[in-house]
Amino acid sequence: MATDSPLIIALDYSSLDAALCMADQLDPKRCRVKVGKELFTRSGPAVLEALHGRGFEIFLDLKFHDIPNTVAGAVQAAAEQGVWMVNVHACGGRKMMEAAAKRLDDHRLSTHLIAVTVLTSMQAEDLRETGIDDTPEAHVLRLAALTQQSGLGGVVCSAQEAAQIKSLFGNDFLKVTPGIRPSFAAANDQERIMTPSDAMRVGSTHLVIGRPITQAKEPMMALASIEAELAG
Repeated sequence: MATDSPLIIALDYSSLDAALCMADQLDPKRCRVKVGKELFTRSGPAVLEALHGRGFEIFLDLKFHDIPNTVAGAVQAAAEQGVWMVNVHACGGRKMMEAAAKRLDDHRLSTHLIAVTVLTSMQAEDLRETGIDDTPEAHVLRLAALTQQSGLGGVVCSAQEAAQIKSLFGNDFLKVTPGIRPSFAAANDQERIMTPSDAMRVGSTHLVIGRPITQAKEPMMALASIEAELAG
């Protein structure tokens, strides 16, 4: 069931039953869902089948990072299971990203392929420990440029970088933003965060939101509050 909503709800659960219990409280006409590493590792393709059966478009957030042929095969496998979006790590390099993009093109698969730039939990000191002396913002822009040059459709980035990425790479280059916290929610373990309306205003195209909705007593009421914030 296709939707124009920019909202992607993170189903960060450890079991298929818990994820589907939350999905059954959401409306696939008003949001997409994200399946990450723990849920997919525990549940496998069954979670994709169950969510597709409920009408949801799925962002499969596995952040592939391996040799080019291995990543290309994994991206193809995800796309053939009908996911709306899948991602890789941009730090895997040009050859890896080009191989993945080419594999989708060769098989005429329409799944969106994007790349992770810098995780929203990372600060400058975290990058320095990995041998990168740039600020997170500078490193994000370098990886975003490499991602576009490699033929991918967008990046995962923080909302703080979305405006400059939009300016440099255009409106159609997707900017998928985690670390989104509506005004009624706590920051938790994300460092580079922004409200939904501010993120969309500066250039984010899609917003990944987890606990503010999944831990709400009434998830659809929380989602409606975010929709109202975006509309206002």
